[in-house]
Amino acid sequence: MIDFKDKVVIVTGGSSGIGKEVAREFLRNGARITISGRNEIQLQQAAQELMMSGGEVLAVSGDVSNERDCIRLINETLNRYGRIDVLVNNAGISMRALFSEVNLDVIRQVMDINFWGTVYCTKYALPSLLKNKGVVVGISSIAGIKGLPARSGYSASKFAMHGFLEALRIENLYTGLHVLICYPGFTASNIRNTALNKEGKAQGESPRNEEKMMQPNEVARELVKAVAKRKRTLILTTQGKLTAWINKFFPGWLDRQVYKHLATEPDSPLK
Repeated sequence: MIDFKDKVVIVTGGSSGIGKEVAREFLRNGARITISGRNEIQLQQAAQELMMSGGEVLAVSGDVSNERDCIRLINETLNRYGRIDVLVNNAGISMRALFSEVNLDVIRQVMDINFWGTVYCTKYALPSLLKNKGVVVGISSIAGIKGLPARSGYSASKFAMHGFLEALRIENLYTGLHVLICYPGFTASNIRNTALNKEGKAQGESPRNEEKMMQPNEVARELVKAVAKRKRTLILTTQGKLTAWINKFFPGWLDRQVYKHLATEPDSPLK
């Protein structure tokens, strides 16, 4: 057990997948939790499920791409608990389409959720986080280390998140605020089912074998340990670690391997 007793943790995108498991793991270690999500019914179901295992959970529905919703998320958390110690920017959406074919509104939507959602939530949580020498977490992706074909908007949003959080970290070298960027690699989650196609519609079915991937509860355990140890970076899965290492030394070779790998997905736009 890691001691997060009386600490307050916000997890965006907390109604399913990695977000729900991160909330569960923090609860297991004594924290009080706020989860947010766009689907009110799914969010309330997740909150009830989490509370059954013990602990205090606040559910605040909203869309992180909406600045007002982010302000409300922070204010309701402060009204309930009086403080914020950890902000986990997990809410995200993916896309799968060639840039030459994609409607630009798809990329705007991905950027609004993945990048601006992180910016909004961090901005309004920052005063309390600074006061408590807290932690800002960004759930990025290997797509934030290596641009992935047919996922240009998603990769761009994760690279933007990386730059924003790295700058925030350096600005706060001497304030006590800690910043952790997590790169989960391919993880079983709902993000591929809800990924947008070139017209902006959910593709509805994952193109990958979810059962063979790292599971959300495994990501959650590693993430909570990394927060406790105040790590700067957390790269998960063997494939993710290899991608990050190879990209430093053999980027051209990796380009070809990434193309080949993603071209084998069912209904890949690269075919």
